[in-house]
Amino acid sequence: MFRVTLIGTGAPPPILSRFGPCTLVEVGNEKFLFDAGRGALQRLFQLGIPFGDITGMFLTHHHSDHVVGFVDLWLTGWIGRPWGNRKTPLSVWGPEGTDQMMKHLPLAFATDISVRAHSYSPDGVILRSKEIVPGPVYEKDGVVITAFKVDHGGEKLSAYGYRIDFDGCSAVISGDTTYNENLIEHSKGVDLLVHEVTHGMGEGQDKSNLERIRRNHTIPEDAGKVFSLSQPKLAVYTHLLLFGGAKPEDLIPATRPTYDGPLTVGEDLMQFDITRDQVKQSQFPIPPPEFDRVGF
Repeated sequence: MFRVTLIGTGAPPPILSRFGPCTLVEVGNEKFLFDAGRGALQRLFQLGIPFGDITGMFLTHHHSDHVVGFVDLWLTGWIGRPWGNRKTPLSVWGPEGTDQMMKHLPLAFATDISVRAHSYSPDGVILRSKEIVPGPVYEKDGVVITAFKVDHGGEKLSAYGYRIDFDGCSAVISGDTTYNENLIEHSKGVDLLVHEVTHGMGEGQDKSNLERIRRNHTIPEDAGKVFSLSQPKLAVYTHLLLFGGAKPEDLIPATRPTYDGPLTVGEDLMQFDITRDQVKQSQFPIPPPEFDRVGF
């Protein structure tokens, strides 16, 4: 099995239809999350995936919109029954600063942890972090996850993308980046390329702030160049950062001057099943509010 689910396709704005950046990769017998933006836990609940079943977490960088949902996943995945109940430490891979984050989170929640520790497995709340460098960062049972540097527009933080390979199939998650040659190199011939995007002129926005955002992200024309050079079987946009009345349906036409291949605009809970022959796209229905209940 090799399935990629877009848990959240949004960005910092608190939009109800697009939760914060988060991608689930189910590969072999493992379930990995890449980033944990706002609402990641709720989307996993809607999928019916117990939070305690997550094998590990990979962070692309430490901007708040990519990590603000982590605490919820970590602690609720430990205490919740039957949808949590994690009994083993949670492994977290990420850039420089990940060790510091994982060291201080248990201190911040020490009171909560001490109160609940008598009721739940003490190992389930442990965080095990590993700061990454470019190259393979996970190799087990045929699954290889490779980290590579990307360029988040000169932001003063380390930013990475990831490539996942298994049984002759592959997917790349760009993370936040501008046009980047390193990303292209690691994406050549990939089955699925999940790429961020920003679009729109930003009427009503502070001009200097808008220029900063555009320097830190990828406009559709540049994303099209990435796709043309890497030639994925399917490219999909996520982390939609739209300004000035720009809409998701504007993104593909804005990409066509530089790329005419397979491309879709991601939605929360959109899924991609990858085989050696094809990438099959489907949309998991977002349940209505009455779905809310304890258990699955």
